Order: sequence, then structure tokens, then C-alpha cells
Amino acid sequence: MKTISLILARGGSKGIPSKNIVDLNDRPLISYSIEASLQSNVDETWVSTDSSDISSVSKSYGAKVVDRPSEISTDTSPSEEALLHFAHDIDFDIMVFIQASSPLIQSEDVNKGLKMMDKYDSVFTVHREHWLPRWTFDCKPTGWGMDNWPKRPMRQEVSERYVENGAFYITTKENLLKSKLRYSGNIGAVELPLERSFGVDTYEDLNLIKKIMRGS
Repeated sequence: MKTISLILARGGSKGIPSKNIVDLNDRPLISYSIEASLQSNVDETWVSTDSSDISSVSKSYGAKVVDRPSEISTDTSPSEEALLHFAHDIDFDIMVFIQASSPLIQSEDVNKGLKMMDKYDSVFTVHREHWLPRWTFDCKPTGWGMDNWPKRPMRQEVSERYVENGAFYITTKENLLKSKLRYSGNIGAVELPLERSFGVDTYEDLNLIKKIMRGS
């Protein structure tokens, strides 16, 4: 059984220009995902990108690179298009799809997910969430209120739930090609602590993760 990881890292990010190689505590963002993969039990670590700059950085940190066509590297291109492009060209049995924007994952998290593949067809990362009242922007309660509860529920009255944090997904090549989805079949969850479940989409996220990494 050949296990690979794949990190998708297109060059056209809008929220943070060149986000995937933006500086995060004196290292490019993508280097953290590459390092976690290389230190895990995967056999090969790959980056799929349309950017020559990201390609050079990825190779310098020890990843292999596959060129991602421009037509599947747009703002509206689903990740699955790049996953399938890779799956049609590269030999593997199990894929760990790691997000470049999740620098807080550790190799042990990936290894935990891989062990779970003995039991599941796919797994993905989550964190546990306690209930909090949520509101729309016009201050209407969502999922609670007089239609759902006779009163405002106490936190301990509502069950905890999992929130998908997008750090990584694991599936088989067979299931990916069949379902054309990053997860399918009998699905399991790899639970991460909240403090390692944050990803980088905005400068606010980036500054928060810098503080978490520095312990301040």
C-alpha cells in the first residue's frame, strides 16, 4: 500500500496575496504542512500548484511537485478537481489531502488518521464545539429560539458537536475516483484540539496563529 500526501497551493489567492508562501514566523506558510507530512508515515509528500514561486519553495522544503493546470486553479475551482487531476497521473493507494493553510497540524495527527483507515473509508479533521447561541446579521437566532426551545437553553443542555476544521482529509484512490469527493463511504473524524484547529484565510488569522506559535 502506497500512501502519499497532497498539498494544494495555487498562486492566485486574493485575501492574502501569495498566501501559501506568506511569512509565518520567518518561514513560508506552506513549509509547516510539508514538514508535518515529511515527518509522518506517508511515503511521498506532493504539492500541486500553478505557481513557479510556490513550486520552488515546496521543493526546497523536500516536497515533490506536480504542475496544476490553470483551468483548475481559479477562485471557483473546487479542490476535488485538483485532487482528481493528481489521482489520474500519480500512483498511490491512500491520499492525505493536507491544507497548506493549516500550519498547526502535527505528524502525529496524520499518523492517527492513517491508523483509522483500517476501520473507515475516509477520515477528516474536526474540533469539538460547545453550544453557543448563534445569530443572523439582523439579530435573529439561528437553530434556537421560541420555535425550537421554550427558553434560551443552557450550554450543558445542548449536545456538543464536531466542526470540520479543514486541516486534512484522508481517502483511498479508489473511493476518490469513484465518488469524486475528498471523503465518502464510512467516514471517521480525527479530533484536534481547538488551539491547533485554526487555518489562515485572513491577516487576522495569520496574526492569531503567529501568537499561538509564539505562546503569547
